[in-house]
Amino acid sequence: MSEKMNILFIITDQQRVDHLSCAGNPILKTPNMDNIAKGGVRFTNAFCTNPMCMPNRACILTGLYPNMHGVRSNGINLPLNIPTFTQSLQKSGWHTATIGKIHLQFQAPRIDMVSRSVERIAAWISEKYRTKMRSEFPLPYYGFDEVEIVLGHGDLCAGHYLDWLEERAPQYSKSMGKRFEKFFNAIYYDTEFSEELYPTTYITERTISFFERYSQGKYGSKPFFLHCSFPDPHHPVCPPGRYKDMYKPSEIELPPSFDDGKNLGQHKFLGKHVNSVLRGALLREATEEETRKFTASTYGSIAMIDASIGKILTSLEKLGLADNTMVIYTSDHGDLMGDHGLLLKGPCPFKGILNVPLLWKVPDLTKSAVSDSLVSSIDIPKTILNLLKVKRRYHPPDMQGVDITPVLKDPTTKVRDCCLIEEDEELLNINVRLRHLVTEEYKLTIYEDLMDFGDLYDRKNDPEELNNLWYDNNYKNLRYKLIDKLLHENLKAQSRYPHRQALT
Repeated sequence: MSEKMNILFIITDQQRVDHLSCAGNPILKTPNMDNIAKGGVRFTNAFCTNPMCMPNRACILTGLYPNMHGVRSNGINLPLNIPTFTQSLQKSGWHTATIGKIHLQFQAPRIDMVSRSVERIAAWISEKYRTKMRSEFPLPYYGFDEVEIVLGHGDLCAGHYLDWLEERAPQYSKSMGKRFEKFFNAIYYDTEFSEELYPTTYITERTISFFERYSQGKYGSKPFFLHCSFPDPHHPVCPPGRYKDMYKPSEIELPPSFDDGKNLGQHKFLGKHVNSVLRGALLREATEEETRKFTASTYGSIAMIDASIGKILTSLEKLGLADNTMVIYTSDHGDLMGDHGLLLKGPCPFKGILNVPLLWKVPDLTKSAVSDSLVSSIDIPKTILNLLKVKRRYHPPDMQGVDITPVLKDPTTKVRDCCLIEEDEELLNINVRLRHLVTEEYKLTIYEDLMDFGDLYDRKNDPEELNNLWYDNNYKNLRYKLIDKLLHENLKAQSRYPHRQALT
């Protein structure tokens, strides 16, 4: 065993900040996620650095903004020459592993027809290529010594998970390619899978197996960093077994802004893009029935993840690892979940996709607390490295995040006055660029091709974001001030690559 601290980093996909019972959700119960918060800090103002899977996951791994690491949109691989904080941990003696979704290379579709990906779903579900993908998977992978990968969402998953599934139910493994045809045909449906076959169970079993190997001394005296990544509750949602009907659509209350959906056609940006991308797979206009069913299914998926986290945390305790293991829980982005009559995600100004859960527990440092301090996903790697006292010479050289250790020590501390969110979307028939600025009181969004238009919301007095203050003359000076702030934050975040070479 190591005297250095271990890290269990748990991340879900497309989970809202208010989809936790400890965050006040009146229906959803997440007792095991809540247990992390009981010994740590729950952040109410944590924001993603980009509200899409690949870009924000790359931000978390590199501590860079998307324009710096290059993953501006889904479908663009993280360049292999960009340093990651997991490589820093490797150099400093940690054993690094990832189980579940990684999404640092494209699954589908890719931006160009030249790039290759070891995370491409089509290759992993192909009988012809699967053995090759498995045997030639490059290790270490972005700083991970061990990789057990899950590709996809719901019960439509490939990767190493397929080997596990084939041992238990070969009929499902062999038919996965055919089943993937419905990936974008429905955002929720009933699965044929039992709980025992579902990807969440695979991730849970493999995570516990890792802890058991570690406790048996398989990794010597090294501490560990384990990235445990659940691909749910991202659509399509299809919780299995008892989780399917755990929450009833009739119990779901529509968000207060739901009826605002009828006004989106007048929005200069959203009027062009709602329901226009990937057959409604982004910015999907929703009926009341669809919203209630989708939300109920999402709650079921989160409940299954919560039960899995309970098993994982129990394993840490039983194996004597809990007292020396930092636990972090977050998600890569949120979901609109009926806000303004919309489901899923996509380029828009609304908080549902931007505000993410963040729970952070550090033995002998954190106490149960709630912090409203502004935090960004880009802050995570720098904070981890500083908490672990990793020598500065091993840090990635250009990390742009902020160390939030002072907030973990004192949750009332402020380390940021704003969060900058970069968003470039390049998917099929959409090519847009947005920038968001979040302060404690306001949120500003501007759009690349729309002059003299944006969205400005009062976060304190208009939490449902129903009153755009952009054209309100009473807020004219504030608008100019926030645009100026956004400009300068954007300038600070811009790439300085390639570096100027020193003269010799």
